[in-house]
Amino acid sequence: MDDTKKRIEELEVAMQSPNFWDDKISAQATIKELGELKDKLSGVGKYDKGSAVITIFSGAGGDDAEDFSAMLYRMYLKYIENRGWETHVLHENANERGGYRNIAFEVNGKGVYGTLKNESGVHRLVRISPFNAKKLRHTSFSMVEVVPRFEKGGEVEISPDDLKIEFARSGGPGGQNVNKRETAVRIVHIPTNLAVHVDSERSQVQNREKALELLKGKLYRCQEQQRKKTEGEMHVSKTTEIEWGSQIRSYVLHPYKMVKDHRTDAEVRDVASVLEDGKIDVFIEAEKEL
Repeated sequence: MDDTKKRIEELEVAMQSPNFWDDKISAQATIKELGELKDKLSGVGKYDKGSAVITIFSGAGGDDAEDFSAMLYRMYLKYIENRGWETHVLHENANERGGYRNIAFEVNGKGVYGTLKNESGVHRLVRISPFNAKKLRHTSFSMVEVVPRFEKGGEVEISPDDLKIEFARSGGPGGQNVNKRETAVRIVHIPTNLAVHVDSERSQVQNREKALELLKGKLYRCQEQQRKKTEGEMHVSKTTEIEWGSQIRSYVLHPYKMVKDHRTDAEVRDVASVLEDGKIDVFIEAEKEL
């Protein structure tokens, strides 16, 4: 950190020079470097300022869990809409009831990853199941994964020898083919067994580029998790089981109504405002204060 502080002082002195703006390109590069160094000093990772990719996986709970994943997706869409950010679906595996086995989507905007990264983890829903004729109370789980969105040429390097790339036809709900050509791309990073699937673009090349960007984001998050583990901090492991006891937040609709974050103890009694209106700021702000 001493080297960082020293460099900040050097740049600030340089900016005081009357000739500083003579070379605008150099001046802008200096300002950018100064900002990144100050962020580093304050503990802000540079990817916090950028976009993100969110993936929601259904866990234990069958139709209820897949319906819960759809509820979470709509919740995040509402929150994102309220923030003025934009979304783009990369891949969706939907069931015939309107739920999702999994769905991955980009969120583009300023500060998206820094704002939403702590949403990563297992989410739990307790309610009377609409899929059970006996109207019994049911518990469902879904995993949310938030990774930074990497542009082409990002800093995370991947050896081509470490990749297993497969191509398939893009398909709609129920397996209906919507494209006769094999444009969908699935990439597995062999050393970590991390896998990504993208079928949103029209060409195989575009889907491959998107898939590599997403894979880089997943690898970056794994590296961050390992760093935090080394430092003895709490983190969400990529091997976390999507089941009872591992949840970061519970959404209870029966026998009472409440959303509670188990990391911060932040609570909201108006469940509809959270799930339907996307008002999750209380949880995001509480997590930042930890």
